[in-house]
Parts: sequence; structure tokens; C-alpha cells
Amino acid sequence: MIVPEHPSFARWYSESKEAPYLRAKKSPGGVLDLLEVTRPGCDMSRPALPDLVLTQDLLGGSRVRGNSGGGHFDIVSRKNSLYLSAPNFANTLSVDRNHQLRCLSLPIAQWQKQLDEATGGKVSFDNLQIYRGAFHSPIIQSSLMKLWALCDQEDGVVSRLLARAAGYEILAGLCRLSETPFTQTKGGLAPLAKRRVQECMRARLSEDISLDELAAEAQLSPFHFLRMFKQSVGVSPRAYLTQLRMERACELLEQTDLSIIDIAGEVGYSSSQVLARVFKKYKQISPTDYRQAVRVHNG
Repeated sequence: MIVPEHPSFARWYSESKEAPYLRAKKSPGGVLDLLEVTRPGCDMSRPALPDLVLTQDLLGGSRVRGNSGGGHFDIVSRKNSLYLSAPNFANTLSVDRNHQLRCLSLPIAQWQKQLDEATGGKVSFDNLQIYRGAFHSPIIQSSLMKLWALCDQEDGVVSRLLARAAGYEILAGLCRLSETPFTQTKGGLAPLAKRRVQECMRARLSEDISLDELAAEAQLSPFHFLRMFKQSVGVSPRAYLTQLRMERACELLEQTDLSIIDIAGEVGYSSSQVLARVFKKYKQISPTDYRQAVRVHNG
């Protein structure tokens, strides 16, 4: 085990000799980081870093050799193969041809408590059993694809609510592969807790509210709250918050002359373009066309 010399995987990649290969970076303030890189075949060794790093090979066909924390491996990567790099371990890796990667890094300082809570303390980042070479998980691959798509939809902004929920989903998949699944949560929210959380979400539509803050309203840990909310409401907290934002956006479009950019700010989006993308996805019509259609209908 080596003491990390750099504060995070994202910082190291952005500030080291690897920076020219960085094509995209999305970060929600330290909860997780998403990076996309395009690199030539070369040495990929890196220093010890305090992050768990999950990497997806978007192209495949490369020979990958080295050690990412679980012993030496030498394999030919397949398209969408996943690799997990242990925190606080100096990787020694090489790839023999051009490759395109997407990387998700989870700072262990942000996630150890959550991992303990979700597994009853049975798993640590040091003893996950999948640090040696490539593995495949349709569930994790789907989670990564969905997370990346949602980030693109919202101009690269990863909300704190989305980041924490996505991190839990991916950690759950990693723990299943390590044969130590997350503990199960039974039952939904108590009626009073459910009402308090829903009222909080309505009152704070314009804010980047976190999973931790919502869980505190229900007096639950974030891990248990996430699952109990979905059981009670039928959708995740993030999906429910989006529903509330779309309802409020419709009200403002119908009842006020606020500009689209002002409405975007009122319901928690960074620009009119982001609101338009989300609105069209949910309503199959643009905010401007919706406003015009409502006013024609009301005469």
C-alpha cells in the first residue's frame, strides 16, 4: 500500500502529462468524477490515488497488461470491458494500441461510510475481489451509460442527487460481483416522512438538493432512504424531482410571462437549453410551443 501523492484521479489526469488525452470531464463537487479519454497505445501506469476508479473500454481489441491492485494480468480487452483499479495503489498498466476510455472515480473518503452502511461493514475498498483484469456486468454498463447520458442532457452537470444515487447503484453492482451484496431494505417510508420529503423537494426545486439532505428529512441514512423512497413513490428521488420540476415549469409557462431562462432558474436548471431538452423529453414538445399551444387553447 502506497500513500497517495495526488488529491484525486480527476486532478491527476487534468494536471499530469495525461492531460492532452482528456476529452471530457464531469464533476459534481467531489462525490464522483466522470472522464472520457482518447489515448495512443502506451504505458498507462499512474501513482497511488485515493479514489476507486472504474474504467470502461469503449473500443476493445487492445492487449492490456499490468497490475491494478489484484495481481498481474495479460489479456485482450473486449469492447465495453470494465476494469477496476484499487485506491491507494500505484497501477502498472500498458496498452498496445489506440483506445478510448470512460472512467468513473469515487473518492473513498466520500464513500467508505456509505459502503459500510450498505454492506453491514462486511466490505472495504481494499478487499473487493475484482481488481484483476477485465470483467463484464450489464447492470454496471447500463448504469454508466445512463449516468453519462443524463450528464450530457444537462450540459455536463452532475447533480448531487444523481451522483450519490448513481454511486450507490454502481457500488451495489461491484459488491454483487465480489459476492457480498448490499443489505436489503424492506418497506417504504412512513407517511409523515414521505410527506416531509415531498414538501422539501417542492420547496427547493431551484436548488441542487442532495440525497443526504432528503434522507435527513426522513431521519434515515441515505442508503436506506434511497430504496425506501422508490418503494413508496414508485420512482427514484431524482426522477420524482424531475417530475415536480416539469409540473412547475408547465404552471409557469401557462400562468406567467416569465422568460424561458427565468423559468429554467426557477425549476433548477442552469440554462434555457437544458430546460428545453428535459422538457421535450418528458412532454414531447418544447417549452415555447407548449406555452403557445396552451394560450391558443385557452383563447
